[in-house]
Amino acid sequence: MMQDVFKSAAQLTEANETFALCTVVGTKGSTPQKPGAMLLVKSDGTGVGTLGGGCVEADVWAEAKSLLSSVSGATVGDFELNDEIAAESGMVCGGTMSIMVDPLRASDNNSSWIDYVLNSYSGGKSIAIGTIAGPEDHPKLGTKVVVHENGSYEGDLGGEKLNDEVVKLASELLTHGGTRTLQHGDSSIFIQGFVSPPHLVLCGGGHISHAIAPLAKKLGYIVSVIDDRLEFANHERFPSVDNIVVGDFEDGFDQLTITPNTFVVIATRGHNLDDAATLSASRTAADYIGLVGSIRKSILIFEELLAEGVSYDRVASIRAPIGLDIGARTPDEIALSIIAEIQQVRLGGEGRPLKMAEKHVQKAAEKATRRLSI
Repeated sequence: MMQDVFKSAAQLTEANETFALCTVVGTKGSTPQKPGAMLLVKSDGTGVGTLGGGCVEADVWAEAKSLLSSVSGATVGDFELNDEIAAESGMVCGGTMSIMVDPLRASDNNSSWIDYVLNSYSGGKSIAIGTIAGPEDHPKLGTKVVVHENGSYEGDLGGEKLNDEVVKLASELLTHGGTRTLQHGDSSIFIQGFVSPPHLVLCGGGHISHAIAPLAKKLGYIVSVIDDRLEFANHERFPSVDNIVVGDFEDGFDQLTITPNTFVVIATRGHNLDDAATLSASRTAADYIGLVGSIRKSILIFEELLAEGVSYDRVASIRAPIGLDIGARTPDEIALSIIAEIQQVRLGGEGRPLKMAEKHVQKAAEKATRRLSI
């Protein structure tokens, strides 16, 4: 969805057309979208992307069309989803969304940073965009700086000190993406990382990898499979994957592009192969390595890795056994527990149940009792 927003932005920029980028730059409480969500509104009133639908999106859409018909600059405002408004739009969120509406005109020379974002989504180098997003009367509201992987930046938010603070915080977003907000005096800077799609490498073409691959593709991963057996590493068995390498694991990793945004799952057919695959993976740039198997097997492999000179910190970072504890037994269940853990790591979740505390049930019961007594 986000890639579609920027593809449309690039096309409109090339055609010298005006459009507005509407971005969630902050939230409080429960909201239908989180910071970084975007809606692009064209001058003809059509759009790409979503802020969650409902009355808030309709209000933002109207604001965007109003700005596009004038010469006004960016605006930012809070949109409250109180109980009454939420009920009218079929939502029960009840939070607040801070949304920036930024009209981008042909004369603004926006093509460079938009192209940078698209290049990141297409496998190029990661970038982060820092945007002045508050207060609403800030004279430079909407001003942007582009931060590159090497620490350089393009643009100016208001001096070297502020730019350097943004670069430092932005560096945390150049592996897995995400958003941060920097408060600098009265100014609020919204920083968003844009990275290539995550890359999942499955070492072993057995039942578990076969079950993981389609789940990962649906979640937007580039998926690669490495196995030394042609009958287990082919596009008939893995029709949706992007890369298949038939060969040993050391050569297999050499044939793939491995970055910190790569996730490696070790699920081979035997201990010796698990050992070789984990050793090869540990020598790559992949931030995440997970090993299928028991604690006993994991300990034996860790001993081998340490004996081979792999650092303690690198070994300690390996997820073994891999997956969240959901009571999984079958290959499909194990695949679900593995991809759930990978998503948790990539998105920064806690991996705990979302079930609300009992005090909220008690509060609902008290309200229900009062209603019944009327």
